[in-house]
Amino acid sequence: MATAAKSGDKPPKPKTAAKTAAKAPAAKPAASKPAVKPAAPAKPAATAKPAAAKATKPAAKKSTAAALSPEQRRYYVEVAAYYIAERRGFHGGGELDDWVTAEAEIDRLLREGVLKP
Repeated sequence: MATAAKSGDKPPKPKTAAKTAAKAPAAKPAASKPAVKPAAPAKPAATAKPAAAKATKPAAKKSTAAALSPEQRRYYVEVAAYYIAERRGFHGGGELDDWVTAEAEIDRLLREGVLKP
């Protein structure tokens, strides 16, 4: 059961918003602490350099392949075709396939830098 209030007690006063705000600590202004960190500014110079570096690398590989003379490339292909034919036992009828396979292999080795002009 509820206890009866004494006649000498004062009834509790209703709390007003002004009094509660005065007693409560002041809230920090919203501008002093942002809710979300601002994004870091993009660095256009840093992103442009790797793209330019990637663009120059394939050109360097092409120049390596271009530095090889046609006679030298043909010699490499002849030797590679000979070894391919040897692996298949020198049976007739596969010379063109051997040559095409040898060209592809030599071009791959030149691109990868395994063969140097």
